[in-house]
Amino acid sequence: MTSPSNPRELRAELESLTTEAFRPDLADIDRLPTLDIARLMNGEDASVPAAVAARLPEIAAAVDAVAERMARGGRLVYAGAGTAGRLGVLDASECPPTFNTGPGQVVGLIAGGPEAMVSSVEGAEDSGELARADLDALTLTPLDTVVGVSASGRTPYAIGAVEHARALGALTIGLACNAHSALAAAAEHGIEIVVGPELLTGSTRLKSGTAQKLVLNMISTITMIRLGKTYGNLMVDVRASNDKLRARSRRIVALATGAGDEEIERALAATDGEVKNAVLAILAGVDGPTAARLLEESGGHLRAALAAAVR
Repeated sequence: MTSPSNPRELRAELESLTTEAFRPDLADIDRLPTLDIARLMNGEDASVPAAVAARLPEIAAAVDAVAERMARGGRLVYAGAGTAGRLGVLDASECPPTFNTGPGQVVGLIAGGPEAMVSSVEGAEDSGELARADLDALTLTPLDTVVGVSASGRTPYAIGAVEHARALGALTIGLACNAHSALAAAAEHGIEIVVGPELLTGSTRLKSGTAQKLVLNMISTITMIRLGKTYGNLMVDVRASNDKLRARSRRIVALATGAGDEEIERALAATDGEVKNAVLAILAGVDGPTAARLLEESGGHLRAALAAAVR
């Protein structure tokens, strides 16, 4: 898809989008006291979870499809421009420390590349060809998933990414904040979170951005739960890369097992600091290598490994 070349056509297209709608009732917002503006913003933000709730069945179906492919070695790739692209990169970057995902297992692509994370890269969002080139650099397979993210649902970069990925046989998800969007229509799983006009006309970093963040949280978090990256609501695959995370690792082992400090230290030492392995070693009464083997045989699912250990 390409953007309208005629400025009048583009203006007409934008005016048709709910996310770009002007709200006359807020025309004097700049004259209000700060507290009143804060209350207005807070009230607007409070409407977002309900908009997400209306699309939970579609979100759940998409997550199940993602998890099925990732369980067979697939990757999760986000593609977007501007705020949408930055949110995808953020979600991808948080998966390694939170869930110990492997290099390249969750990827965030933003139109214009890393430079676009902190500054505008002119014209990048208007290029579907750029999206195809970015995806080709990843050598997509049918096991991979590409999530196109765009508040308007018309961004050529996001649509181009979804169309190209679908042509290659990958799973595709289109996340937009307008109904009847081209992005949702292009994807196998279309998710449209309609949050309505923004407090500042067209500023989709506000409610639309919040909605996108909530949905991306769901896609990555629930997928990782399905993949066995948690034990109950404990992050047993957390990567202890700093003092805070090392302390959290010990606390997670304690919460999962009820063991004392000395036993926890022994288990972590025997499992090279791997939280999930240490929990299994304590609960099943096995050594480090046995815990690693049981987890490998269970596909990384701790509950399945525990069941195998007691048989």
